[in-house]
Amino acid sequence: MTYARPTLGLAAFALAALPLAVHAQTVSSNTPEEKQALNPVVVTAALAPRTANQSLSSVTVLDEATFRRQDPVSVTDLLRGQPGVDVSSNGSFGKNASVFLRGTGSSQNVLLIDGIRLRSATSGGAAWGSLDPRLFERAEIVRGPKGSLYGADAIGGVVQLFTHAPEEGDGPQPRLSFGGGSFGTARASAGLSGSEGGTRYSFAASHFNTDGVPVRRSGDDKGYDNTTALARVSHTFDNGGEAGVLALRARGNNEYDGGENDFVQQIAGVYAELPVGDAWRSRVTLSEARDESDNVDEFGDSTFDTTIRTARLENTFTVGAHEFIAGVEQSEDRIDSTVDYDETSRDNTAAFTQALFDFAPFTLQTSARFDHNESYGDEVTGSVALGFDLDANHTLRASVGTAFNAPTYNQLYYPDFGNPDLESETSETVELGARGQYAYFFWDAALYQTDIDNLIAGQGEQFNVPTSRIRGAELSGGVEQGGWTVAAALTYTDPENRATGNRLQNRATQSLRLDVDRELGEFSAGGSWIAQNHRYRDAANEDRLAGYGLVNLRAGWEFAPLWSARVTLENALDQDYVTTRSFDGADYINAGRAAFLSVNFGQ
Repeated sequence: MTYARPTLGLAAFALAALPLAVHAQTVSSNTPEEKQALNPVVVTAALAPRTANQSLSSVTVLDEATFRRQDPVSVTDLLRGQPGVDVSSNGSFGKNASVFLRGTGSSQNVLLIDGIRLRSATSGGAAWGSLDPRLFERAEIVRGPKGSLYGADAIGGVVQLFTHAPEEGDGPQPRLSFGGGSFGTARASAGLSGSEGGTRYSFAASHFNTDGVPVRRSGDDKGYDNTTALARVSHTFDNGGEAGVLALRARGNNEYDGGENDFVQQIAGVYAELPVGDAWRSRVTLSEARDESDNVDEFGDSTFDTTIRTARLENTFTVGAHEFIAGVEQSEDRIDSTVDYDETSRDNTAAFTQALFDFAPFTLQTSARFDHNESYGDEVTGSVALGFDLDANHTLRASVGTAFNAPTYNQLYYPDFGNPDLESETSETVELGARGQYAYFFWDAALYQTDIDNLIAGQGEQFNVPTSRIRGAELSGGVEQGGWTVAAALTYTDPENRATGNRLQNRATQSLRLDVDRELGEFSAGGSWIAQNHRYRDAANEDRLAGYGLVNLRAGWEFAPLWSARVTLENALDQDYVTTRSFDGADYINAGRAAFLSVNFGQ
């Protein structure tokens, strides 16, 4: 692409210059709402609430306003082009998608929904296309190794999606949305949340249906439908204890290249938290996650069902300004499939600890975890992060961390494909970062290097790549002032197979995302520009996929109290773009220009 280098270079200059324009602003002039939007509290990075600049991690938060403004068809539409994030998919509307964090694949990252992990034990990745974004109000993207907090697979980072959570004292708040658009698409959702007498509740349901578009050139339309229900209830007792339950179930049908499948994505959990003493809180969580798929295609009928059951005990101790976390976790992966795997279950036992020290202006975070798995043995991971507040506006951070990725059932045991002699991937990451936090603006920059031993690769039989290295740089910023909301992200990634010198397959190296929105009284307007350079489909770097640029436009109108209408125009320039190919070399194409309209009720 001829525009990639000058465009990204100009964007880098603009992002770097923004802090100079606002350096005189101070955090103390923020309103509470602006502080929360520009320096939000995150929980994924450190297992405890910390503002983004206190987390000592590279963090991006997509808040409820972002979800509402962009009204995406897919969660991956929100994630694409965010700092350090790359997305590839086998077409649009529910088709198989992979999310890469810092050059690591879907199986090297962790997806959480309200703290419960969701993935397929057979493929290793999460079914991103089966998640309806209207059921979530917030996303946290934490980049960097988090194996010492979350165990296997958190090499590139963690994405956590949060369902609607009412604040204490909120009365009943109904929500309603319906609409549709291109390709015979219809959408509807409804919800009710609130709190009373220490009890908080949130109920929601949604339905999405589309005739779809072809996933191959000159192919037939491939439809998709998804019905999702959610229930979440918690109660806070007079002694400060808390208990709650969560259940989410998505069920539908997806037509893909060569067949179709009926799918289920489900999580369920119950927790209880008890204040043992003034400085000690203990929390127990029992959860279950299901990823189920019944397929009918040219190869016959097949079933791939994954169940993950987890019991976790977490203790938090507070000593002055310092905080300590220690716990244990027991989990079981179980599969039920028409494929004859040599193994169908494996247990994992883990113990973990974390210390969060505050020696202002220095902060120190250390963590360690031991995992014992009956399938791949023992793994020890750890991390150390150091932060330093230069002043009220600027924070420096440095960290080193290790992580590992366990081979999936497919990689180990799939007939004529798996390799039972595969070793776990292990990684070490070093990162340097800085963040500037001002009254109406923030910027964040990070440099990192990840060295991975025994990277699992292969389009046929699986094998370990002895050494791989991923180097990268991320620069992001955001502004909220005078009705304007602007977010920009620039990413450079260099994922290299050290044995061959080639780029790791399916990864772009340059990415830019710019989101601009403007509030104009009852009206709003905005757009997103996402650009990425080329990638290679094969390990030899001979099968090249061209880069692309996408423009998405949107507008809103609050035409009555609590009522609004929103129009989105996705891929407004009708870009023909491809992020992956099938094994026979055919392009998996994505949808062209598409328009959607929704009418919404509620706050």
